[in-house]
Amino acid sequence: MSAPLIVFEYAALRAVPRLERGECVNIGVVLYCQARAFLAVAVHVDADRLRTLDVGVDVAGVTDAAQALQRTCDGEGPAGQTTLGQRFRWLTAPRSTVVQTGPTHSGLTADPVAELDRLLTALAR
Repeated sequence: MSAPLIVFEYAALRAVPRLERGECVNIGVVLYCQARAFLAVAVHVDADRLRTLDVGVDVAGVTDAAQALQRTCDGEGPAGQTTLGQRFRWLTAPRSTVVQTGPTHSGLTADPVAELDRLLTALAR
């Protein structure tokens, strides 16, 4: 018998090296599953893809910004002291920074961890 399907929400993480141009490259995924009390960010920064948008992009800065989102998921900082659902909403709120999230989507999965990896491969690798 297979595991029951549960609802999850996710958003792609996007690097926007030059805000004035609005061009972006997916660099990760944030996934939230209330039923499993699961919130995580998976990141894959491809420096070559970023440089196609801006040859002078600060790849380390983009990576650091993405890792800050991971730390928030792990409970660090002021936003890290909120519930998982509140953290997900904070992480996916619109912002004008070099790392942004795309629109929030939902789906069904039996395994949020495997779904996070699947989405990272499909959207950012």
